[in-house]
Amino acid sequence: MKQLFSISPDQLKAMQIADWGYTEKLEPTTYREYLEWTDKGLHGPLSYLADHRKDIRESLSKVYPECQSSLVFLFDYSSIKKTLTEIKTPFKIASYTMGFEGQDYHFWIAEKLNLIGEALKIDYPELEFKISLDIHPVLERDLAFRSGLGWFGKNSMLINKKHGSYTLIGSLLINQKLNLELPSIDTDHCGNCTRCIDACPTKAIETNARRIDSAKCISTFTIETFKDVEPPSGYPTETQEIFGCDICQEVCPWNSKPIKNSELGESNDLIDFFNRDLNLIISDIEEMSNKQFKTFFKRTSFERGGKRGLLKNLKHYLKT
Repeated sequence: MKQLFSISPDQLKAMQIADWGYTEKLEPTTYREYLEWTDKGLHGPLSYLADHRKDIRESLSKVYPECQSSLVFLFDYSSIKKTLTEIKTPFKIASYTMGFEGQDYHFWIAEKLNLIGEALKIDYPELEFKISLDIHPVLERDLAFRSGLGWFGKNSMLINKKHGSYTLIGSLLINQKLNLELPSIDTDHCGNCTRCIDACPTKAIETNARRIDSAKCISTFTIETFKDVEPPSGYPTETQEIFGCDICQEVCPWNSKPIKNSELGESNDLIDFFNRDLNLIISDIEEMSNKQFKTFFKRTSFERGGKRGLLKNLKHYLKT
């Protein structure tokens, strides 16, 4: 990994950063495709992707008026994916939820981005910045793409040639241009491969479109749908997906080497909690008040969905 001014590669690696890129292009290359996607209603129940913030995503200058450039970072969670695979937990949980010491990744990444931004002021005393995560109105995968960090896979995810797709994106929007070389844009390396499309049990990945029908997506059902409703057609019973989904990433050839080369991540309390009998997990959660649930899952990805949403996912497998 490259040195970032006074921040060493080892310091970046300690923050779980796999790679970083830089761009001065403020407008996304896929904005029209994004508008088409929302106009067709393919965002499904994810209404926040099609509300008034849709127009803000047209340019980083609409998010941060002083913006002149951006630094983009890939935060790696491949090691925890390897751990979850090795210990063979009885239920499948999206590995990013466990990958940052069990914290909700928004907290982890925001903290690291602020540390990097403050460190950059040593080299650029007049520098000001605004952090950008997936909760902000930014087409983040496009931002990473134009920063030279990868290409769009057929499952719409950003794929990095060296680190695959087990990464999350965090960015700094900066009020000045930096003395950095502008990147070359990566080309498509998926070729004729359709493994992610073929593996998706609910057929959420649109063939040849590199986009997702969110209403069919397992992650949408298990994370964004809180009410007790029927899952999308084709929802798998044998794999027992209880929060999020990694299926399209698990079959991607570009993820084989990163997983093989990564070290095992440390287990944590969340892994231990879910690595038990289904009935015990349900019983423990049912015995919690809503307040106790929020306390137990505080600052984790599970806090957002709430007690009702998680029980909906778990109890689905009592019916099978």
